[in-house]
Amino acid sequence: MSCQPAIATVSLGQSGRYTIHQKLSACANNGFKAIELFYDDLEALASSLSRSTRPTRDDLLNAARQIRALCDVLQIRILNLQPLRFYEGLIDRRERDRIAYGVIPTWMDILDILGSDTILIASNFLQPDLSTGKSPLSGDFNVIADDLRLLATLGAARSPPIKFAYEALAWGTYISTWEASWDIVQRVKMPNFGLAIDTFNIAGAVYADPGAVGGRNGPDADANLRQSLDRLANTVDVEKILIVQMADGERLAEALEPGHPFHIPGQPSRMSWSRNARLFLCEEDRGGYLPVLEILQTVVKMGWTGWLSYEIFSRTLAGPNPKTPEMHAARASRSWSNVTAFLGQSGNKDLE
Repeated sequence: MSCQPAIATVSLGQSGRYTIHQKLSACANNGFKAIELFYDDLEALASSLSRSTRPTRDDLLNAARQIRALCDVLQIRILNLQPLRFYEGLIDRRERDRIAYGVIPTWMDILDILGSDTILIASNFLQPDLSTGKSPLSGDFNVIADDLRLLATLGAARSPPIKFAYEALAWGTYISTWEASWDIVQRVKMPNFGLAIDTFNIAGAVYADPGAVGGRNGPDADANLRQSLDRLANTVDVEKILIVQMADGERLAEALEPGHPFHIPGQPSRMSWSRNARLFLCEEDRGGYLPVLEILQTVVKMGWTGWLSYEIFSRTLAGPNPKTPEMHAARASRSWSNVTAFLGQSGNKDLE
């Protein structure tokens, strides 16, 4: 299959403000045939159906049925459910077991209803307790891999098997680069466990620093990114890449330090930047400056022919304009035209 565009539902509007029905309609109106379903959107619909203060398992399954039915009508494919957060490396093993044996079975049942087979796991970014300084996480890669192998084992027992894609967030406590996430994938060593590659997080970890004036991670940012991409191309088996996500980032006018509107005490600056200032690709007019097209080009040249999915977090997603989902879907569509033009000029034919 040639690469085609997809979009994460989070990219179309804040879940508490815009319904999944609005978002799916915006996708269909702008030519998107596949989505990544953000759990918050599923939960928001389930909450609207629930008679309880929190949605029950049955509410979540009913919400999944409604979403699947609407996607079937609109001819939209659901690629995955995401993100699973705050699981691997937990020192509190009871909480780890609660997620593995209590939460994950429901997620897998939801996937069966959605007609999907993949869960995206975001690398853990829990921070030390501000009062005690104690970390809730182990940084032992073997512990992290053991925890993730447990999920892969549970997923492998399903029919059809459930896959897990592990994404290194640029602000992850211990796993913040694709190299670290690839190390974990190799340790897990399960056929249904692989990588989620995100252009924003790769650039955010190596090239960018929103806490610095100009937004670059020192004078060697370009060279460091080139070396990282060379390692990616020469190290990772493309068959172990399960998800590819796309986003650029806005160059901030001022360094993201205390006093900046995006600054939150105790929150990593890269996380604050990501939550407020991601962009669709090729939006230089909005301040986009990351070399994300080069990252995307590397992945496509490695042989990736699957979906290329937009995942955007932004302050604009909470805007009051009722057309917010439609506006963001239209931006994504314009972006895709520019992305295909760039990659096509670079000699890549596996695009639609």
